[in-house]
Amino acid sequence: MCGIVGLFLKDPALEPKLGAMLSDMLGALSDRGPDSAGVALYARPRAGRAKLTVQSADPAALAGLGALAGAEVTLRDSHAVLDLPAEGLEAARAEVRARGLRVMSAGAAIEIYKEVGLPHDVASRFGIAGMAGTHGVGHTRMATESAVTTAGAHPFSTGPDQCLVHNGSLSNHNAVRRRLRREGLDFETENDTEVAAAYLTHRMAAGADLKTAMEGTLDDLDGFFTFVVGTADGFAVVRDPIACKPAVMAETDRYVAFGSEYRALAVLPDIGKAKIWEPEPSTVYFWER
Repeated sequence: MCGIVGLFLKDPALEPKLGAMLSDMLGALSDRGPDSAGVALYARPRAGRAKLTVQSADPAALAGLGALAGAEVTLRDSHAVLDLPAEGLEAARAEVRARGLRVMSAGAAIEIYKEVGLPHDVASRFGIAGMAGTHGVGHTRMATESAVTTAGAHPFSTGPDQCLVHNGSLSNHNAVRRRLRREGLDFETENDTEVAAAYLTHRMAAGADLKTAMEGTLDDLDGFFTFVVGTADGFAVVRDPIACKPAVMAETDRYVAFGSEYRALAVLPDIGKAKIWEPEPSTVYFWER
């Protein structure tokens, strides 16, 4: 099952409502995945600053993160967002990992929040509805191939300002994971979605643009899938050649939206005026700022 959503705002006037819109979209798909949920939100970058989103099962372990040089820390339930000088990002990442904390995301614009529970409950825990931003993606999960844990929830981020959510199943993810490990990539879970995210990270690190990297999934990743990918500048969608997983898209002059079902889009403003279509198989759709 699983349910995925994506929302790219064209109209800056909607940016204060991004979190509320994403929360409503994801909540509409609760029946598709009752065990865990998560969102990735993108905001306009601040010059010379970076963000590190950190998670801990023990929120008290997040309390001392303000001691990191130059870090402004925002605590949100089991997560903390560190806003810090860009040149200190890698040192901060190494330090939080040394403390046994999990890095959810890193980059200039991205924040990721995910936990076990229904979408409305997870969104409420983090106050997602009150967050602003330019675009975002979300996922509600029905675990099939791995445990119900915070680490196994989507989105997965394996590169700066990059995230991926997935509906479907990959049959060759173990082989791809072994190959990517030989190329120096690390994995924190056995989830096939993390493999898909790392595949894109690897391809783009080698010089491919996002469109080319996503086209590569059609040749190199075997199975049935719909991927929605976030980047600092936009988001993209691709379905496998069979396209057996449901998907609907909508576009107006104010936004572009994706949902596993139309009911996720029905909550959006002016949806009655939108162009609505089912994305074609083996086709990459991409919007950027």
